[in-house]
Order: sequence, then C-alpha cells, then structure tokens
Amino acid sequence: MGLVQKDAFRTTLISYFGILIGYLNKGVLFLAILSTSQIGLINLIISIGTLFAQLANFGTVYATWKFFPFMRNEAKKHHGFLAFLLLIVGAGILIYSALYILFREQIERGYMEKSPMFLDYYYWVLPIGISYVLFMVLEVYLRSLYKNIVAVFAYEVVLRLATTVILVLKWLNWISFELFVGLHSLLYIIPTMILVLYLKRINEFNVRLSSIQIPKRLKRVVFYFSSFSYINTLGAVWVNSLDVLMIAQFVGLDGTGVFTTVIFLTSVLQVPYRSILRVSAPLVSDYWKHRNFDKMKELYTKVSSVSLVIGLAMFLLCWVNIDFLFSFLKPEFREGIWVFFFIMIGKLVDMYFGLNGAIFSTSKKYRYDIIFTMFLIVAVYVLNYLMIPMWGIAGAAISTSIALLVYNVGRLLFIWYAYKLHPFHRNQFIIIGISVLVLFAGQLTQGLINNKWIQFLFESTLVVVLFFGPIYLFSLEKETINYITKALAFVRSKLGRN
Repeated sequence: MGLVQKDAFRTTLISYFGILIGYLNKGVLFLAILSTSQIGLINLIISIGTLFAQLANFGTVYATWKFFPFMRNEAKKHHGFLAFLLLIVGAGILIYSALYILFREQIERGYMEKSPMFLDYYYWVLPIGISYVLFMVLEVYLRSLYKNIVAVFAYEVVLRLATTVILVLKWLNWISFELFVGLHSLLYIIPTMILVLYLKRINEFNVRLSSIQIPKRLKRVVFYFSSFSYINTLGAVWVNSLDVLMIAQFVGLDGTGVFTTVIFLTSVLQVPYRSILRVSAPLVSDYWKHRNFDKMKELYTKVSSVSLVIGLAMFLLCWVNIDFLFSFLKPEFREGIWVFFFIMIGKLVDMYFGLNGAIFSTSKKYRYDIIFTMFLIVAVYVLNYLMIPMWGIAGAAISTSIALLVYNVGRLLFIWYAYKLHPFHRNQFIIIGISVLVLFAGQLTQGLINNKWIQFLFESTLVVVLFFGPIYLFSLEKETINYITKALAFVRSKLGRN
C-alpha cells in the first residue's frame, strides 16, 4: 500500500482543495447569484454532458486498465495505444453528436412541460460531453502510467477556479446568464488541454495513426472486451445521471437544483475513496497479469477497510451536524436533508465494495458483469419511476441507495464464488458497530448548546474522539492509522521546511 498511500494522500489533498473551491462555487456563489431553477439548468446540462461522454467513450476506460500493461513499451511508444484509444473515442463523438442533433425533438419532448428553460440551451451539452470524454481517455491513460496528480489538479482545481471567475463576472453583471451558460460549458476544454500539454511534456502524447502497431487479433480482443465494459460503464452513469434527468422531467428545474446541489455536498464523502481507487485500479490489472491472487486479496481488503473507516467518519461528521450544514443554504434546500442521508448511505456501500468493479472488469469473467449492470440500469429507472412521483427528490435518493446496495452485493457474491476473493475482515464489523454507537451518541447530544458554532465543534470533536479513539487504541484498522500518521508527518515536514 506504499504507492497507494503516497499518491492517494496527494490526490486527496488536491481533491479537498478542489472541494473547498467547489463549495464556494455551488454552496455560496451559485446560491447567491443564480435562482434555484438556473442552478438546476446548469446541473442538468452537466449531467447530460456527462452521459454523452460515457456513451461516446465506447468502453475505453476499462480497456485501458486491462490491456495497457501488455502494451507498455516506452521504446515502441506503447505500440500506439493512445492513438488507438483516441481513434475509437473520435468515432464515438461523431456518432453520438449526430444522434443528439437528429433526435433533438424527441429528447426535448421529455423536458417541455416541467423544464422548458432547457430547450433554449440544448446544444451547450455538446462542448461538455466532447471535452469530458477526451479528458477521460487522457486521464485513464495517465493513471495507467501511474501519473495521477496533474489530472486531478486540472479537473478538481483549475476547472473550479475558472468557474469561480465566470461566477464573479455574472455577479458583477458583466455577463448575462445566457453568456454564463455558454462560458461554463466551454470551460470543460481547459482540463483536457492541460493533459494534452502534460503528455507532450513527458513525451507520451503519441497520437499518430502510423504509430498504432497493435496486432489485429489483439484489436479484436480489445473491441470485444470494450463492448462488454462499455455497457457496464453505463451502469454507473445511469446511477449518477438518471436521477437528475428524471427529476427534471417529473419535478422540474427547482427540484433538480436542490438535488444536484445536495449531491455535490455529499461528494466530499468519496474524495479519499476516489483517490485510493484511482491508484489501486491499475494495480489490479497488473495482479491479473501475473496471477498474483494473494496480493489482489490483500489490496482488496485494505482498500475496502480504509474506505469504510474514512467513509463512516465523513458520514458521521456530516449527519450529526446536518442542521448546521443546511443552515447556510436557502430554506427550500431543507427538503434535501433526506436526500443527503440516503445518497450518503448508498455511497458508503459503494465505497466499501468499490474495488469490485476493477476486479470484475479486468478478470476473464468480465462478460458476466453485464448482467449486474443491466439490473442496475433497470432497477434505478423502475424505482425512480415509482418513487419520484410519490416522494419527490427523496424518492430518487432512496431508489439509488437500494439499487447500489443490491448491485454491489450481487457483484461481491459473484467474485467470491468465482475467485474466492472478498474484502471482509472481522475488525470491519466492529468498526461498523462503533459507528452506530457514535451516531446514537451524536443524536442524544443535539441541541445541548445554543451557539451553533460551538455545538458544531462539540459534535465534531465527539465524533472524532468516540470513533477514531477505539480504532487507534485497539489497532482495528492499521492502514488508516498508518495513513493518518504519514499524513501528519508529511504536513509537519512541509511546515518545518517552510
């Protein structure tokens, strides 16, 4: 876990810095400058753009994880693997851009009644979708080279700082809302260009078609694998996008604005997990290549344990202070409290079993994952269709949590059956028990102090002491203890150097 800890810690720091900027944008400036429906419109455009990107990538993300270790050869420029990926994605961009234009009338029909404002900004989805799919390809390629920092900085920090700039311009009334929407969509090209320049700097931007030296037989294998992983990728996209699309259809842009803002606030829960997964996923492919099941099981357990501890800690800190956190939002956002709760539960489950995806998608039994993905897509759609009309945006959150729970448990059981791999350790269940007790303690101490800031500090301290205290005293999760110790040492060394 040395490489994982080092890179994950750095990317976590960058991601949290980006989260702070993002909170300034979405938690403060968006709410102060834009109406709830305008916020909903912006996030709807982002969601559809993200869906476009996932459709247009044609499964290249998992294909890169699986096959790049076999292509790695600096002298031969990795056999032109990057050019090969960009060729596939270029075809995806052309196909889905054409479909998006040709089927405009049918797509708009679903938003005409509840979200008519979207019709005026229909084409601003394309700059986001095209920029993001190119970013995805370059980012996963860099991850396979074990270079994670620049991509995280470009997307988490630079893009959000650029968003802050145009928000300030809108606040000063130097630009109209129409121009703001256009500029916001065009900003997504910035992280992509940063990765292009970085790849050129490290002499890894090999995009000449003549550099492609992949045997035809292997190309067929890549295409075959990509076709399956492509459908699997859509499962995660539907979970992240279908909620927003269906809320815009059934509830309207105001509900979309509340839901997407709360979703952003919950994203802080997954920052450490995404940083760990970003570094761990390429290692899984290497372990498959060398058939090193012992190392894979060790990584599987450690990643799940660390993610569980960090995820539970973040959940507890947020939930016992939920009234404090929502006190800074507009009153209409209070209906998002239970969205916050159920989405965080779903994300906790996803974090705990999250390495399932990397193991499943890079194994020889990757074809079977399509069964679970199709179930996820159908389950999210059906549950949303039933629950959103009954419970509004909270219904979407409940349906997502249920779908993620069943989906992850199903994958877990299959991996255990096929490869005798699972992430469980006795101490994990002790930690879950501790978290339940801490949650009850936090609820019992609500409202003891009149000053909300002092109450916030008291509740946060209570969670940290009661949750991390037993973990540290009884060494229930050694990787987390090592991670925190190294993080503190890193900070002390930086402060000492300065």
